[in-house]
Amino acid sequence: ILFKQPESTGDCPICFLPLPIGPKKSTLMVCCSTIVCGGCCHANLTREIEESLFPSCPFCRKAAPLTDEEGVMNMMKRVEANDPVSLRQIGRQRYEEGDYNGAFQYWTKAAGLGNAEAHYELSCSYAEGEGVEIDEEKRVYHLEHAAIGGNPRARYNLGCEEAKNRRMDRAIKHFIIAANLGHNESLEVLKNFYAKGHVSKDAFAAALRAHQAAVDATKSPQREMALQWER
Repeated sequence: ILFKQPESTGDCPICFLPLPIGPKKSTLMVCCSTIVCGGCCHANLTREIEESLFPSCPFCRKAAPLTDEEGVMNMMKRVEANDPVSLRQIGRQRYEEGDYNGAFQYWTKAAGLGNAEAHYELSCSYAEGEGVEIDEEKRVYHLEHAAIGGNPRARYNLGCEEAKNRRMDRAIKHFIIAANLGHNESLEVLKNFYAKGHVSKDAFAAALRAHQAAVDATKSPQREMALQWER
């Protein structure tokens, strides 16, 4: 199961296109804990401006919070309902506040509910000893579960780990899976491996095509408009 190719890193619930890699290209809605792509957020904002509407969530249509405090309250309601995305996000907030123990507790609960991002956060906690003692076995355990869940960063890290230990066959499998999800750094590693003769021409060509297909699948006119607007 570790080397099974995930279908994607997740889809936008509005346009149903795969979410692009990178937190700045999507937005977490604090009202419903839904991750919406930048294109759909931009389309919703444009509609609100044109029709002079009050800002609202593009997915559930709930009015946008007026203050950060209200946003946190909305998120905590989702936490009380055991929503894994909200648990992971509150854990991130606790981490940024320096409350590593609190972050660890939230991430542990979110990971127990199957959240791949929370598994990745826990792997980092066990690697750095933040909120918990350093534990290599548990670091790898959570890294593998994050990778199985479709987290390309976790998959990339596993590839680096295997390459460091000279298990090149396993490393290449990890990098190919991540590249197939559209992960640029993994493709660059495969390019380097191909130049050194570690990866065959056919395998590298297949990874190139799959990577490009994954990137193309995340594109839409709305997302392009959102990127232009941000510039």
